[in-house]
Amino acid sequence: MYATVTQPLTFEEFLAWDDGSGREFELLDGIPVPLSEPNANHEDLIERLCAYLENHCQENDLPYVSRQSKQVRLKMVLGEKEKSRKADIVVFAREEWQRMKTSSGSAAAYIPPPGIIEVVSNNWKDDYLTKLAEYVRVASRREDLGVFEYIIIDYAAFGGIRFIGSPKQPTITIYQLEDGEYLPPKVFRGQDRIDSRLFLNIPLTAEQIFAMSR
Repeated sequence: MYATVTQPLTFEEFLAWDDGSGREFELLDGIPVPLSEPNANHEDLIERLCAYLENHCQENDLPYVSRQSKQVRLKMVLGEKEKSRKADIVVFAREEWQRMKTSSGSAAAYIPPPGIIEVVSNNWKDDYLTKLAEYVRVASRREDLGVFEYIIIDYAAFGGIRFIGSPKQPTITIYQLEDGEYLPPKVFRGQDRIDSRLFLNIPLTAEQIFAMSR
């Protein structure tokens, strides 16, 4: 018999919660919501890219740690119940990751991380619309700003024409924060070299990232 939730959970309670089914969940208004399993191409791209980014940061002494499939605590307005997303790749500040290593609690983005990467699947509106609004949400206080960089990888051209153009083609879209505001998104296709403010001088083209799914 699987565990059920009888009252809304806090983010910390959710991280410790387990219904015994082995399924993955996100938190929506305090209630765990099951996630669908990714396809093999989607999973391969996430695993290979995360390993590549981790190695790039170590080799270039960048202050970041890349981890796949981590919970991200979302911001709330007063009175809202807690929410989270299980992001494909979360880019943590190295200092924050080291802090979590001294704790017995679950490793998760309790505070807005420097970067989040989502790989698009059939439910593409989540990544281009819903998650965009959640991840880059900017509040009134400087310390409540959204993530510094949000990267959307659409390796199979799932997205709508207004996001990836016509005819549709595989596209990487990057939203970057500067002086408290988000710049117009940068778009990369084919042999375009990725321009990331987190992963400086990364020698990857969009096509090389798409090829990680094959």
